[in-house]
Amino acid sequence: MADTRALTLTDKKKLEGELAELIEAKKRVAEDIKVARGFGDLSENAEYDEAKAEEARVYGRIAEIENILRMSTFVDDSSVSTETVAVGTVVRVLDLEYDEEDEYTLVGFTEADPMKLFISQESPIGEALIGAHVGDTVDVQTPGGLVKLKVLGIRRR
Repeated sequence: MADTRALTLTDKKKLEGELAELIEAKKRVAEDIKVARGFGDLSENAEYDEAKAEEARVYGRIAEIENILRMSTFVDDSSVSTETVAVGTVVRVLDLEYDEEDEYTLVGFTEADPMKLFISQESPIGEALIGAHVGDTVDVQTPGGLVKLKVLGIRRR
């Protein structure tokens, strides 16, 4: 991850919780490897292979989370400005083609859930909305084609 990503404090708390669980899992995995070594020939030891694969997964995820936490900036959702669309805001928009309103919550990438309209600034809609003001119209290139959204309101989460 070369560039800095904005995450909410909710994202940070979630990642720190997962990291704590993984650090505990390291102890369990080390014990599993120790037990599996006792089963004999490591070249034909499925338990050992499985434990080593789990060790690699745990250590890989720990490194990934530590990197995310080190390279990210964190936004306090409770004090974010409502002057412009930013991570930590809820934005009410009007789809100009279909004359339908939607409300998107801009979240850090770890919280993104498009089915709930929780979008990250890295999504096409999130990227187009970041920095917009009430009254602005933004063009969004989506997989389904060009969408024009008018910003009707911005509020904190």
